[in-house]
Amino acid sequence: MNVHTLAPISYKVLQVRVAEGLTLLPMVWPEAVVGLTLGALIANTVGPFGIVDIVLGTAATAIAAFLTYRYRGSRVAYVFPILVNGLVVGGYLPFVADMQIHAWTIPAAMLSVAAGEAVAVFAVGVPLLRALCKIGMIE
Repeated sequence: MNVHTLAPISYKVLQVRVAEGLTLLPMVWPEAVVGLTLGALIANTVGPFGIVDIVLGTAATAIAAFLTYRYRGSRVAYVFPILVNGLVVGGYLPFVADMQIHAWTIPAAMLSVAAGEAVAVFAVGVPLLRALCKIGMIE
């Protein structure tokens, strides 16, 4: 698959990064924290938003992955990728995407990114964990 195949839904204010479904993996494998962070770094390096996305987007993924790992025994672990990426990425995205800034722009971007993240977490991540459990890769 070409690296830009999913770009139309991955690098906009309304974005659903399918790979964000993997953000639940630290709940079962601690090493996924590093893997997700490196994956975000690579994705943000080839993305259109430059150094801000490379640094802040990657940091958001690292923080969310660590918190997901830290609270892996709790249902709150599912929320960290949604919350952290919504706040951090949604907070800077209007600026790097050259949007007109109004009073509602940043909160709307935060909600939009969080919504896309929620879709990835619950439509990809949760079924992935269930499938891994079903085939015996996790308990």
